[in-house]
Amino acid sequence: MTTTTLTAPRHHTDPGTRWDDRTVTDWALAARSGDRHATERFVRAVRTDLLRYVTRLSGDAQAAEDLTQETLLRALRSLPAFEGRSSARTWLLSIARRTVVDRIRYERSRPRLADTADWLTAVEGAQCRAQPGFEEGVALAELLAELPTDRSTAFTLTQILGLPYAEAARATGCPVGTVRSRVARARQALISQLAER
Repeated sequence: MTTTTLTAPRHHTDPGTRWDDRTVTDWALAARSGDRHATERFVRAVRTDLLRYVTRLSGDAQAAEDLTQETLLRALRSLPAFEGRSSARTWLLSIARRTVVDRIRYERSRPRLADTADWLTAVEGAQCRAQPGFEEGVALAELLAELPTDRSTAFTLTQILGLPYAEAARATGCPVGTVRSRVARARQALISQLAER
């Protein structure tokens, strides 16, 4: 399978820069209309966080690059339908979650050769031990999708992507105390949602 690497030229965005959600969403909306430069800026702005998220969700660092590319391709194909009701990052993470789940379903549906079954079982067992709670992670992402965007974004950035609160504050353009408050409220809402289920 041939894959196209989706990256933007360096002069459009500095890879070390964290862009706020509004800017990234504006680029996604402009890209929806066919603005090539906005598409490049959008891809560069989200790629690093997306790769970290997919690596954590899949538990497979080697497959994460392919999964990231697949997520970006799906997102770019879906851009015409993106209306900006949530931030582009939140929208992209939901596509990433579906991409990872689809890959796992595909891998599980493939027939296995009898002589490699023991090896595959051992590898899968090791991955499960190394990344416990994959299914719980997918369930968490679904619960997060039900939260208000600001709380979901704060929780995702700090608790899933592992950003320090100060970086999350810069990424969202709000004070650190607001990020902490949103994360705390998101936790409470998640606990309530889990209790109801």
